[in-house]
Amino acid sequence: MRCCFSAPLAALAGVPGPCEVLRSGVLLAPALLRAASAARSRLPRPHTVAAIHLELVTLTEDRAIITWYTGVPGTDDGFGHMLPAVTEGEVVYGTHPAHLNRVAGENRLTAHHFVELTGLEPGQTYYYQARSRGVAARPTTLDLISGNATGTSRHGLGSLGGPYSFTTPQPPPGRHLMTLALTNDLHLGETIAGLVTGIPLLRGVSQQPGLEPYPEIMGRALVEEARLRGADLLLAAGDISAGGGAQDLAEARRILDGFGELGRDYFVVRGNHDRPGSGDGQGQDGDTFRRGFGEEGRPGYFAHDLGGLRIIGLDTYEKPGNGADSGGLGAEQLSWFRNRLRENREQPTVVFGHHPLTVRDSLFPVGAGQRMGRRQARAIVDSYAATPGVFLHHAGHTHRNKRTLLPRAPHVALQEVGAAKEYPGGFGLLRIHSGGYALNFFKARGAEALEWGERSRRMAGGLWPHHALGRSVTDRNSMVFRDLSGITRPVLPSLAVTGSGE
Repeated sequence: MRCCFSAPLAALAGVPGPCEVLRSGVLLAPALLRAASAARSRLPRPHTVAAIHLELVTLTEDRAIITWYTGVPGTDDGFGHMLPAVTEGEVVYGTHPAHLNRVAGENRLTAHHFVELTGLEPGQTYYYQARSRGVAARPTTLDLISGNATGTSRHGLGSLGGPYSFTTPQPPPGRHLMTLALTNDLHLGETIAGLVTGIPLLRGVSQQPGLEPYPEIMGRALVEEARLRGADLLLAAGDISAGGGAQDLAEARRILDGFGELGRDYFVVRGNHDRPGSGDGQGQDGDTFRRGFGEEGRPGYFAHDLGGLRIIGLDTYEKPGNGADSGGLGAEQLSWFRNRLRENREQPTVVFGHHPLTVRDSLFPVGAGQRMGRRQARAIVDSYAATPGVFLHHAGHTHRNKRTLLPRAPHVALQEVGAAKEYPGGFGLLRIHSGGYALNFFKARGAEALEWGERSRRMAGGLWPHHALGRSVTDRNSMVFRDLSGITRPVLPSLAVTGSGE
């Protein structure tokens, strides 16, 4: 299964332009050469364990989640990646780089380390060092995008293991009203992640023999993690299946039903992989997605009111196409959407759909297939500019964490969320308070999910973290002051529902 970030070569409408290809080539070529050279010259190291891929994944006002990997130096699994070294992990931290007087550890031995620091103070700078068997973990290098995987400052970067630093944000003020989990790109039925036709270096990554399919592992893990993190509602923004197969959509439905009831506890919209007519490989064409997650004869877009919070779901592939060209709303849907926004311009509103309105600062070439059609995207942004109640537009498709603010409608955060089915393998958690909101990315922490997340990070010739993690902590963790006092916490789990696609 081809990955969404690159269109099939035959789909000319989705092929990036020459400038995009040249731009990415300049960025990618040196890194690919360095990776190839490193693979040829890899020699055993003196330590019995290497601690690598250190990342500050989640940062809230009172907690931080730090992950890393331990491997056996001098080994290679065939992808230029060290074999796992199962050992202990701990994070030492404090408010001064020379005084790391607090310790957080794990309750099991593992090669895929996940340590959560709790009880942190808002607005405080902390310094930390992660280590396993006395070896300090080194950060994921994000030099291609001038990013920083380990914190909000440069402290410690370039050293041999830190300490690194981060500063906790302030909490969203006011009463907590509700929490939404934002996910996308489950790709049930996919067997090879990151496979791109015509580029030998990007050969894709498959699951280890004998293990369950990775989309099922990751889907179940995200549902469990979202529940554990207190999500009241889950919004799945498309590419639920790998190709619109009825069996794959049925399995996705079983997984998401683990969160609750469709149309009450979770809501789903279509992605380009779920497009009508894609069938299930057994001669059953038609709108298999609509049969699996909706009602035939009813639109795949909708609006729901949850205690004063308006949630609008868009079908961004309501059009003919082969899945590789730009996203699009039918004329009827676009008119419906703009009318709904005009009905109550001040009502707090979250919009979610599969294709982003714009794709900025991408490591890889950006073609038309990466986003909504430009004309419709401009029309939507113009509507947002006249609708002060809209505060978040959640999209998938790019398989990365990226937060974008447009000058035309700066009150709306355009939030791309990393794919559920591969590295970094998680979801966004939107905590809505009466005086603002916080949006944080969480990895699914099940053992099998963390293992696949580490295995799939080697996609795109090992460059995938540069694209998918988020070039800064704020691309995956943000807090916004905003008056959301018009929302009241609905009675859960029976959330009030109105206006489904009407």
